[in-house]
Amino acid sequence: MRSSSSSKQEVMPMEPSGQCEMFHWYSDASSGGYVYEATSPEPQKPRLLDRVREEIRKRHYSRRTEKTYVGWIRRFILFHGKRHPAEMGAEEVSRYLSHLAVSGKVSASTQNQALSALLFLYRQVLGREVEWVEGVVRAKRPLHLPVVMTREEVRAVLRQLQGVEWMMASLLYGAGLRLLECCRLRVKDMDLAKREIVVRDGKGGKDRVTLLPGKVVEPLRAHLEMVRRQHEADLANGAGSVELPWAIERKYTRAPWEWGWQWVFPATRFYVHPATGRKRRHHLHESVLQKAVREAVLRAGLAKAATCHTFRHSFATHRLENGYDIRTIQELLGHSDVSTTMVYTHVLNRGGRGVRSPLDE
Repeated sequence: MRSSSSSKQEVMPMEPSGQCEMFHWYSDASSGGYVYEATSPEPQKPRLLDRVREEIRKRHYSRRTEKTYVGWIRRFILFHGKRHPAEMGAEEVSRYLSHLAVSGKVSASTQNQALSALLFLYRQVLGREVEWVEGVVRAKRPLHLPVVMTREEVRAVLRQLQGVEWMMASLLYGAGLRLLECCRLRVKDMDLAKREIVVRDGKGGKDRVTLLPGKVVEPLRAHLEMVRRQHEADLANGAGSVELPWAIERKYTRAPWEWGWQWVFPATRFYVHPATGRKRRHHLHESVLQKAVREAVLRAGLAKAATCHTFRHSFATHRLENGYDIRTIQELLGHSDVSTTMVYTHVLNRGGRGVRSPLDE
C-alpha cells in the first residue's frame, strides 16, 4: 500500500538538448506511480575577482593596474583566512595595511597602492559606502629628489650601448619618454620629417607630442627599414598581425596587418594569440632595456643608482638648466600638474646659476 504523502528524491544531473538540468522524482498516490520533475540550475554568479576584472575593464584601466589590484585584493583575502570582503570592514583593512608597513616593511607608495586597490573593491565592486575607510591613515609619501645624471654621465652610459638598446635609451633621454612609452611606440606615431613623436595612451590615458632628437633620426630610419622587411617576411609566412587597443580591430579589420600599426621595436620571437590563434610579435619587453642599461651603468663606472627612468629625470633637469620654461617641460613630460614638474627645480639651487654659499664669497 502506497502512502498518500509524496516523498521527493534527487537523481544525478542529466544533459538533455545540450543543457544541464536537475531531475527530481517523487511517488504520487493519486497517479499510482512516479512523477519526474525537471528543474533548471540557478545561473552561477561570477567570482569576486572576475567581478573586479570586469569593473576595471569597464573603466579602461591598464592591464598592469588590473593585475596589481587583483593581486592586492587576493593577498588581503588570504591574510584574513579567506574571509569574503563583504564580511569585513575598516578594522580588517586597517589591520592589513599596518601589517604591510610593520611586518612587510613596504614603502609608503606601496601601502597606498594596496589601499587604492581595496577602496576600488569596496566602492566599485561591492557597492558599499566607504565613509568608514576615511578613518584609515594613509601613509605619507616622502619627497625624494630624483637621481639625475650629468651630461657627461649620460654620454658615458650611452657609449656602452649599441643597436636597438642605444636607440631606445637615446629616446628616453632625448625625448623624455617613460620606459613603456618607448617600448609601445608604433610606426605611425613617428614623424621623422617633423622630428616629432606622438605618445599614445601615456600615463593617465593621455596623448601628447614630444620632440624626436635629431641624432636618432638616421639610425631610426635605417632601423624602421629593417623592421619593414621583417614585417613583410612575417606577412609572407602567414603572420604579421599586431595587437590593437580597444575595439579598433573590430572597426578596421585589416588594421592589425598594416605597416603603420606595427611596433617600432618589435620582439624577436612570435607568440600565439589565444583568442584568434594568430602568430604575432609583441613589442620588445621592457626588461631587455632595463638589463642593458643596468649593465651599461656599471661598465661606465657610475656610482649613482641610475635606471631607465633616470634618463627622463635627466632630460627634464637639463632642459631647465638651459633656461626652458617649466610649463614647456611639463607639456613635454605629460605631467597633469606643474607641481610634479617643480621637483626638477632643485637644480636651480646649485651650481653657478643657483644660490651661492657665503663661504665662497
